[in-house]
Amino acid sequence: MTAAATTYETPQAPRLQTIGAVCRRLKSEFPDISISKIRYLEDQGLLTPRRTPGGYRLFGEDDVERLETILRLQRDEFLPLRVIREELAAGAGKERRKRRTSALGEHEDGVDLEGLCERAGIAPARARELEEYGLLEPRVESGQRIYSETDADIAEACETLARFGIAPRHLRAFRTAADREAGLLEALVAPALRSRNPERRRAGLEDLQALAESAHELSQLLFTRNVRRLAGQ
Repeated sequence: MTAAATTYETPQAPRLQTIGAVCRRLKSEFPDISISKIRYLEDQGLLTPRRTPGGYRLFGEDDVERLETILRLQRDEFLPLRVIREELAAGAGKERRKRRTSALGEHEDGVDLEGLCERAGIAPARARELEEYGLLEPRVESGQRIYSETDADIAEACETLARFGIAPRHLRAFRTAADREAGLLEALVAPALRSRNPERRRAGLEDLQALAESAHELSQLLFTRNVRRLAGQ
């Protein structure tokens, strides 16, 4: 057996694959997958492949399935890595992967104020404050505010930051940055999304999904680099 082999098989660990083999295997579903992205997910503690004595990464079927779940949650639900880590820890990744409720072109399920507060672990006053600063964007149905699943995740993240003394008014910078990033993508795909031609609109949605995934990854990488700089790394 040599380091150049792409699969390894032993009685204890059948069909272990190198990072390059995994990348090629997933390329058809995830065209933007790369070795550097897989390494980045490992750096973030989301993957723990085995290692050969020479330091080569080896992935079993469980590792590949976990990677597929992570990539689908990023692509279909645009979840941040923090939330994905929590989903995987809770064993909910497979179920969410099947539902894909937040795929582009589909509407998210909604909850009322009480449901939002229960899911995010916040008080109604906090929800109103987050809404005041534009961090939550409920829709109004029959005079009642309805919050999306994304709103619930945002509220939960904001509450976690609040425990460190970061108030909602301090988080407007995140909202502003997100608006600017979305505006850039909108300029690229808006004509296709407004088209009455179903095929052109579908192509526009696919482009938007690919753009959003890449933009999200770039934001994560830049942020991680800055945080490492703060840590003196």
